[in-house]
Amino acid sequence: MQNQKHAYIYAAVVVLIWSTVATAFKLSLKHLDPLQLLLLADIVSVAALFLILLFAGKLPVIFRYSVKDIAFCAFLGVLNPFLYYTVLLKAYDLLPAQEAQPLNYTWAITLTILSIPLLRQKIQKLDIIAICISYFGVLVISTHGKPFSLEFSNLHGVLLALGSTIIWALYWIYNTRNTLDPIMSLFLNFLTAFPFILISVLVFSSFPELTAPVVFGGLYIGLFEMGVTFVLWLKALRLSESVAKTGNLIFFSPFLSLVFIHFFLGETIRWSSVAGLCFIITGNGIQKLRRR
Repeated sequence: MQNQKHAYIYAAVVVLIWSTVATAFKLSLKHLDPLQLLLLADIVSVAALFLILLFAGKLPVIFRYSVKDIAFCAFLGVLNPFLYYTVLLKAYDLLPAQEAQPLNYTWAITLTILSIPLLRQKIQKLDIIAICISYFGVLVISTHGKPFSLEFSNLHGVLLALGSTIIWALYWIYNTRNTLDPIMSLFLNFLTAFPFILISVLVFSSFPELTAPVVFGGLYIGLFEMGVTFVLWLKALRLSESVAKTGNLIFFSPFLSLVFIHFFLGETIRWSSVAGLCFIITGNGIQKLRRR
């Protein structure tokens, strides 16, 4: 019982932090382009995960890994953080936060779709219902409440946001084959992704000027979106008596995020954003019900 209480505390902290991420993205993108923000955040994440592994006494484990293990982590690193955040941050650059954030929550539905050909999972009626409900929510959000008009507010941004869910889902599908320590694996993902991010910045962007808002944005995203929060979430799941009990708390995050978006970004939250998010969360909930 005591462990479950601690699990709830860890999970609540993670939900609160993740609820601020959409706002942090938009504030940081006022001073940085997506590649510059990704470069700074990746450096911070690598440093944070290195320190976590160092104090946990897990760093020597890396020398037991084979070249094949490292290469697989590098492959995963190309998917996340390199491709995933490059696409996602560009979507946030083009869309209001209240649109980009809910669309990103369709990744669980995308995971179901991709699991059919890649993991040979069978699709069931509840899955189809969940997919239809979630993507109707996408239409509601991206058309500002006129889903049958198919007049998108920013089609490019919407496609990027949905495209990021494909990359994220692929990352987790391929992670099912990963038997390495999860924190070490994440550290190697971010470490091996760094050269790809650096080359992209050199070719398509430039090094950012390290002003106070720039440094703070890189630190916040690197620590609370990409690095430390994952470790806290893993801790919550390990302490929990039931993954479902703790995992369900994540559904509070997108709604709480709209509150931060309104008060810190000054966006007037549209009824279509809330309604569309409700459809997306309902679709995710139906999927969880089907798995149980």
